[in-house]
Amino acid sequence: MTSTSSFSSATFIHSFRHCTSLHGISNVDCNHSQNRIGGVNVLFWRSAASYVRVDCALNKFCGKPIVKQLQKRAGIIRFATIEEIEAEKSMIEKDVKQRMEKTIETVRSNFNSVKTNRASPSMLDRVEVDYYGTPVGLKTIAQISTPDASSLLISPYDKSSLKSIEKAIVTSELGLNPSNDGEVIRLSLPPLTSDRRKELLKVVAKLAEEGKVALRNIRRDALKAYEKLEKEKKLSEDNVKDLSADLQKMTDEYTKKVESVYKQKEQELLKV
Repeated sequence: MTSTSSFSSATFIHSFRHCTSLHGISNVDCNHSQNRIGGVNVLFWRSAASYVRVDCALNKFCGKPIVKQLQKRAGIIRFATIEEIEAEKSMIEKDVKQRMEKTIETVRSNFNSVKTNRASPSMLDRVEVDYYGTPVGLKTIAQISTPDASSLLISPYDKSSLKSIEKAIVTSELGLNPSNDGEVIRLSLPPLTSDRRKELLKVVAKLAEEGKVALRNIRRDALKAYEKLEKEKKLSEDNVKDLSADLQKMTDEYTKKVESVYKQKEQELLKV
């Protein structure tokens, strides 16, 4: 015999009528007067997606949408692939090498601008001229040649810039006296004195130190990039330590290159 508390699916469906739709989920009808079946409260729970809903409960809730969100749907988390991580590491290493190579080129260029008693157009690499209100490199507005081992000849493309070029040379740190004849500017290099050599050696040493500082700054930037990847969980702490060690080796290698270029320039100044 069936107990009074049990009921068939037909009895259950018959117990409900048209009820308010709950947040777009299927409509369920609730009979206010028949919310008890066989002396037992009917509490029907149904789950859908991340929600649990009550289709029908006590009279005071009947006809009202009751929705409880158990858990927000987690957003899609995409982890970087090994190939992507390797690509980022490679990009950092490539940038470091390019910047360090550029630093060596800059050091060499700066050393060439330090005059000896041998004339060279590169001595004027750092001279900037106020050309119609805009600072430009001397080489961009004039042709520079060496008639002999101790003189330079500057032929401006625009003769109206002669005075500006002359002023730029006088105010530079070259210590040269330009001769302007209205057509070209001539520069004669005087013999180096012992005191002048000492001054130039100090200038070269300062330029070499600036190059080393630039290399250390490049290393610092790369370390920050690696630490950023570590925070993003793309690199482990051990990975960063290994990469930092490799980065230090590269920095040491380029620092030695700066030292080598500096020694060459030092020998050049001592010989002339």
